[in-house]
Amino acid sequence: MNRTLLYSAIALIVMGMIMVYSSSSVMAASRFGSQFFFLKRQLLWLVIAIICGALIMKVDLKKYAVYSVPAMMVILGLLALVFFMPARNGSHRWIFLGPFSLQPSEIYKLVVLFYLAFSLSMKKRNIKDFKQLMLPYAPLVGAGLLLIILEPGLGSALTISLTVCIIFFLAGVRIIHLAALAVPVVGLVGFMVFVLGYKKARVIDYLAAIEDPLTGSYQVKQAALTMGAGGFFGAGLGAGRQKLFFLPYPHTDFIFASIGEELGLAGLLIILGLFYAMIWQGRKIAMYQPDKFGYLLAMGITASLFVAVIINVGVVTSLLPTTGIPLPFLSYGGTSLLISVVSIAVLLNLSKRRRMVIR
Repeated sequence: MNRTLLYSAIALIVMGMIMVYSSSSVMAASRFGSQFFFLKRQLLWLVIAIICGALIMKVDLKKYAVYSVPAMMVILGLLALVFFMPARNGSHRWIFLGPFSLQPSEIYKLVVLFYLAFSLSMKKRNIKDFKQLMLPYAPLVGAGLLLIILEPGLGSALTISLTVCIIFFLAGVRIIHLAALAVPVVGLVGFMVFVLGYKKARVIDYLAAIEDPLTGSYQVKQAALTMGAGGFFGAGLGAGRQKLFFLPYPHTDFIFASIGEELGLAGLLIILGLFYAMIWQGRKIAMYQPDKFGYLLAMGITASLFVAVIINVGVVTSLLPTTGIPLPFLSYGGTSLLISVVSIAVLLNLSKRRRMVIR
């Protein structure tokens, strides 16, 4: 298998566990009486993720891809089920299973990639025909995006939409047809933000932060202060001060800022270098696939990783409005970690299809 991809993923997971503990220990001790509360949960999810990843690496992905259609039906049901669950921070995004919570929108990101790779690779599918493009994909993909938008989860919906557009483009869909599919999504998002007022304040704060990050929202200010405090080599592992209830979500959406404070610019460059290695290897795996299914699936997973990293880092550095997208492998969150590990397992599985070519 592709060892560079494997070692890069392991390095990010280890750094993620260390930083989840470092950035959450004070909050965990204050709220739950144990500084290891978040770390233990993340480790439990890691065990589950490794088991799932090990199983996925041993199966014939193309053989089981036919089940991606019923899997889409199941995940749509889970996306609908979240509206019957208690709200958290004003959103219905989680299914609560005792002490654990599952985020279906994260699972949808991977399931929709399998579905599109399987369907678009079928020889009888004429994707140049707009009717054949609309009939199978608009209902299933559109229903999932609509449910995620209504949660509300605009950040996740935009991330998935960008990835879906990339897959369609790589599969050979015409640009004008892609634009026609994107218009309803853009229109709905614009209506929710500028007419209904959902997250409008974040957009205004973002526009103010473009000129000066310290004039933006509280989160933007604290993220800028956190990253600036680290300098080149950082304050030292565990020595960060912004996690003392100054920086919101230091172990989830803004963990990149926490890394910058404790490990400095040097630590951030290492993180970005590891992500670059993973994305490059994912592209390399895709280019050597023997069929269209493997190519689209590998490129879809690689594109999804790339989009998530760009959006999260863009938010933390005030280049993009706050969206709530976790940083793969690093941010605290069981479902996000599970899907990140499983996605890499899929790429490793695909890399073995041309073992003698990929080093």
